[in-house]
Amino acid sequence: MAVVRPIVVVAMLSLGGLGGLPVARAQKSTTTSQPSPPATPEAAELGPRPKPKVNASPAPDSVALRQHLRQAASLQSQYKDSEALAQYQAALKLNGQHYESLWRAAVLSVSIGNRYSDETRKKAYFDAAHQYADRALALQPEGGESNYAMALALFSEAGLISARDRLRLFKQLRSHVFLAAERRPDLPEAWQLLGRWYYRVAHYNVLEKTFSRIFLGGYPQGATSKKAMDALEKARQLDPGRIQYCYDLARMYKYQGRRRRAIAVLQEAIKLPTYTSEDLTMNRLCQQLLPPLLRAAARRDRLHARWYEHLPARPATSANDQ
Repeated sequence: MAVVRPIVVVAMLSLGGLGGLPVARAQKSTTTSQPSPPATPEAAELGPRPKPKVNASPAPDSVALRQHLRQAASLQSQYKDSEALAQYQAALKLNGQHYESLWRAAVLSVSIGNRYSDETRKKAYFDAAHQYADRALALQPEGGESNYAMALALFSEAGLISARDRLRLFKQLRSHVFLAAERRPDLPEAWQLLGRWYYRVAHYNVLEKTFSRIFLGGYPQGATSKKAMDALEKARQLDPGRIQYCYDLARMYKYQGRRRRAIAVLQEAIKLPTYTSEDLTMNRLCQQLLPPLLRAAARRDRLHARWYEHLPARPATSANDQ
């Protein structure tokens, strides 16, 4: 089944039981306009949290449930997130503890929520995503997909909370981003989140570090810009056609003063095909980021050329001097 490709806007300083959610309204895929907003899910309608089943063999999927999964996969491949979410919700009505439906519903809820500018609607979707992911974690606490879904839900919530709560969240995120990349090393989205986490924590300022030491028992150690860029490069290697990874990576290279590398990544990014409105948005952001970098690189080249012109000429050596 195809891997979900959620769109999460970079925020370097700022990412049975469940079958009761109202079915999201269908949306049509487009490459020129924002998809129609689906109906907002009500988190209060979620059923009771499933209990973990350690070493328990999952019940075989029914024919109807498998049909919903096939339809959801087909809709995802067409970038129809709202309709795909509706299919996973229908699957959860048949089996509220279906692991794949839970974590994929969490990822799709984040993807749809990110399309809203209204924070109330965003929060409704992000809260629902958190609860889906929480129940997936209850079923598989160390699952790569469940930890990825939880990490994505927490990252999305970061832009809606206070600075101090955001520091608590980033400390909580550590285990989820590491488990997601460790258990699903083939999942490029997991490496993207790990790279973002590395970069954000590596750039804590003095106040953030002080607050973390006093009130949170310390801040996560071992995060560096290099690890962040390596993780984003891994995500890009796994999915070269994903423009979001190029944009994240180019920004990191830019902030680290590696203009040439940022330019190379952006020049590749703007040539990638666009399939959705989010892809078009990322393409425009890449095109906006590229010209200033090209101008800065050109200025640097001119300065170097002038410097070399004023270097004293080396005296020619004769055969007698050798």
